[in-house]
Amino acid sequence: MTHHLILGAGPAGVIAAETIRKHAPGDTITIVGDEKEPPYSRMAIPYLLMGNVDERGTYLRKSPSHFKDIKVNLVQAHVKQVDIAAKKVALGNGESITFDTLLIATGSHPVRPPIPGIDAAGVHSCWTLDDARAIMALATPGARVLQLGAGFIGCIIMEALSARGVHLSVVEMGDRMVPRMMGPTAGGMIRDWCEAKGVQVFTGTRVEAIEAGTPLNVRLSNGKTVAADLVISAAGVKPAIGFLEKSGITCLLGVLTDEHLQTNVPGIYAAGDCAEAFDKVSGKTIVSAIQPNAAEQARVAALNMVAFGRGTAASAELKGVTQINVLDTLGLISSSFGDWQGQPGGEQVELTDKAAGRHLSLQFKDDVLVGCNSVGWTEHVGVMRGLVEGQVRLGEWKETLKNDPTKLMEAYLASAQAQGTWSGAQDARRR
Repeated sequence: MTHHLILGAGPAGVIAAETIRKHAPGDTITIVGDEKEPPYSRMAIPYLLMGNVDERGTYLRKSPSHFKDIKVNLVQAHVKQVDIAAKKVALGNGESITFDTLLIATGSHPVRPPIPGIDAAGVHSCWTLDDARAIMALATPGARVLQLGAGFIGCIIMEALSARGVHLSVVEMGDRMVPRMMGPTAGGMIRDWCEAKGVQVFTGTRVEAIEAGTPLNVRLSNGKTVAADLVISAAGVKPAIGFLEKSGITCLLGVLTDEHLQTNVPGIYAAGDCAEAFDKVSGKTIVSAIQPNAAEQARVAALNMVAFGRGTAASAELKGVTQINVLDTLGLISSSFGDWQGQPGGEQVELTDKAAGRHLSLQFKDDVLVGCNSVGWTEHVGVMRGLVEGQVRLGEWKETLKNDPTKLMEAYLASAQAQGTWSGAQDARRR
């Protein structure tokens, strides 16, 4: 009987376990997670902070007996080390687990910036349910909250904090908000929107020190000091793969995988925020820390784990890792797809109407839309994603879009129909 061991109890780990169980009813499956709660979604934490769901609403599976019902063993422990020769994982509680196939789905953990006072009482990340409980106790109506970081995750947290009625200040090292998703014009428009909503925004600014006390005094690089009842560190995340050091499993930014999500070690796979997979649009391996990609990677890895356990060739392949980001910042919708900064030798077109709060940027390589982003342009979000993901050849429609970027829907329908991908166009129209 094959034993499939999964490290990580987030969405990737759970989907992989359920996929294995569906295709290998008699195999043994174990999930190791390092938190005491049932498997839950970190992406649901902002909804918990807003009061839209309770803690049970964050759980990935609502039935308390779900994992027992599908015969998946849940183990709560920290992973210390992976021994690929012995096919064994050492745990922090002194125990070890052997495996036939292994999935590394340990996700990410928050970056802890090297700031004096970052460990003071009243300073929290927003990553776990424990973090959420601490934040809810302090982020009461009228409380002064300073958030460090205005990237994608930071903006989602900001939305939740605003709903709690706090006085919010945001500090971002980059010269604009969401700098890894938006260019200067779009990032500036998001900043203007947030300031109009009453959020104090400092871009191009660092937190130099946090002085403990009640309140906390946060010293900024622009010479200002901000008093805060709560400081939230949202300075980004990185793959949680420290336990793989010296394991022999190849890691770059994340755990390097092939098109089957297998690592350099046969029988060992990776999926989700900790995996580095090939992106067909950029032609590079990337870590894509978004849940839809994690789910698809988990499915592919699980099918190939079943095949490996049976001694058959891997059949499932990852078709690509498209960068997909759609963000709601205090009611302003922005989106970013693919290589939004463009490619060498490519062409671009931008359309901006600051008065209407709308911005559209398209990036082309030959006659393919390789990336785009938008602010306040919600009607074309599905079409933009479809064009980038589908690598649809636009032909003469490229020149039409360069002259009038708003004709995205017409370009998609005409080009997709001509290339026999009409179903995708219909899907885009429904979005």
